Amino acid sequence: MKKLSVDISNIYRFVPEAGIKSLESSIIQFQEALHKKTGPGNDFLGWVNLPSSIKKDQLVDLRETASRLRKKVNVLVVIGIGGSYLGAKAVIEALSHNFSCLKKGEQSPKVIFAGQNLDEDYLSELLEVLENTEYAIAVISKSGTTTEPAVAFRILKAHLEGKVGKNKAKELIVAITDEKKGALKKLADIEGFKTFVIPDDTGGRYSVLTPVGLLAIAFAGFDIEKLVEGAREMDKLTELNVPCWENPAAVYAAARNALYASGKKIEILANYNNKLIYFSEWWKQLYGESEGKDGKGIFPASVTFTADLHSMGQYIQEGERHIFETVISVKNPSRKLTIPHDPDNHDELNFLSGKRIGEVNKMAELGTMLAHIDGGVPNIRIEINDISEYSLGQLIYFFEKACGISGYILGVNPFNQPGVEAYKKNMFALLEKPGFENESKKIKARL
Repeated sequence: MKKLSVDISNIYRFVPEAGIKSLESSIIQFQEALHKKTGPGNDFLGWVNLPSSIKKDQLVDLRETASRLRKKVNVLVVIGIGGSYLGAKAVIEALSHNFSCLKKGEQSPKVIFAGQNLDEDYLSELLEVLENTEYAIAVISKSGTTTEPAVAFRILKAHLEGKVGKNKAKELIVAITDEKKGALKKLADIEGFKTFVIPDDTGGRYSVLTPVGLLAIAFAGFDIEKLVEGAREMDKLTELNVPCWENPAAVYAAARNALYASGKKIEILANYNNKLIYFSEWWKQLYGESEGKDGKGIFPASVTFTADLHSMGQYIQEGERHIFETVISVKNPSRKLTIPHDPDNHDELNFLSGKRIGEVNKMAELGTMLAHIDGGVPNIRIEINDISEYSLGQLIYFFEKACGISGYILGVNPFNQPGVEAYKKNMFALLEKPGFENESKKIKARL
C-alpha cells in the first residue's frame, strides 16, 4: 500500500539544510528516549508500541460490542473531553459521507458527542433529540470525576434510565476507564456496565488507537483493523533502526523545530479536503497540549482550503512573517466528478471543461504553496494516498511519533499538561466545591 511521505524541500530558503541536518544526533537520542522510555514523561509512553501490541482478540471484542449495540440502537453518544473524543470524531468525520444526515433510505449508525463542553443549550438540545431516539452511551474517563464528562454522564444516564428502565439501560452503557480504580470504574462494577480499559501509560491525546477511539469508530461502521494496520506500518517506518532522514516523523520534527528556532512561532496545518477539519482539531490538541509549556512551543492553528484562502489567506500571504505551513495533501480523491462543457461559456470556464474537480483542487494546492513560499511562508508537505482507515492510521501514528520527538527537541515533557489544572482550580473555587473554601474566598475577592 502507498506510504505517507514528507517533503521539506520548500523550507530550505528559510532555514539552511545544514541546520536541519545538525539535529540528527539529537533526534537519534530522543528517538531512543521514546523507545527505551528514559525521557521525561516516560510513564506515559505506552502509545509508542501500541500499534504492534494490540491483540486480535481486543479488536474482536471492540467490534463485537459495537455490533451488539448497533443491533439495539442507531445512535451512540460518546461522552468525553479532549483526547477522549477528538480522535474518534476526527476519524469518523474523515470517513463519513459529507451529507450523511440528508441521505435517504439509510439508517446508518450515528455517533454523537457530549461531555466536551459545559454548554447548557447543547446538552438541553441533545436531550430534546434523544427523547425520540434509541441510543446507547459510551462514557470515557480514567477517573470518572472530570467535570464536563461527569456532568454529562450524570444527566444522560438518568435520561436513559428514565426512558428504558435501569436494567435495560445498563446493557446500553459502556464505560471506558481505568482498569482498577476511579469513580467510573467503581460505578461500572456496581451497575454491571460493559467496560474497556484505558491503559495507564497512555495519555488522552495519544489514545485514539485504544478503546477510547476504536469503539466509537467501530460503531460508526468503519474498519478498525485497517486503521491499526496503517498505524503498524508507520510504526515500522519510524523504528529505531530506520536511518534518521528516512524516518518521516524525524524529518517533520526536525523541520518544524528548525523553523521555530528561526523565529517561526505559529504552525498552520492546511488541508484541501473538507473531511479533514476535525483531524486538524485533533492535531491542534496533540501539539498544543504536548508542547505549549515552560514558556515555549509552536502555536498550532489550522485552515481548510480553498475556503479559507478567501479569508485567512490574506493574512497568510501578507501578514506578519512568524508562521509556517504544513499541508496534508491527499493524492487520490474517493469520488470522480468532471466539469461539463457549456456551449455558451458565459462563465468563461470552458478552459476547465472535462477536468476533474480533484485536478482543479490539486492545482489550487500547488499554486497556493508557491504563492505562500514567495510571500515568505515556509511549507512542509505531507502526502497521504487517500482518506481511508489505512491512511488515517498511518497519519495518526506519524503525528504522535513526531510530536514526542519534537517535544523532546524543544526541551519540554510532551506527555503532561500541568497548565490544564489552572482553570479547574478557579472553577471549583467559584462553585464552592468542598475542600476549596480558602480559594473560594480569595477568588471571589478578586472578582
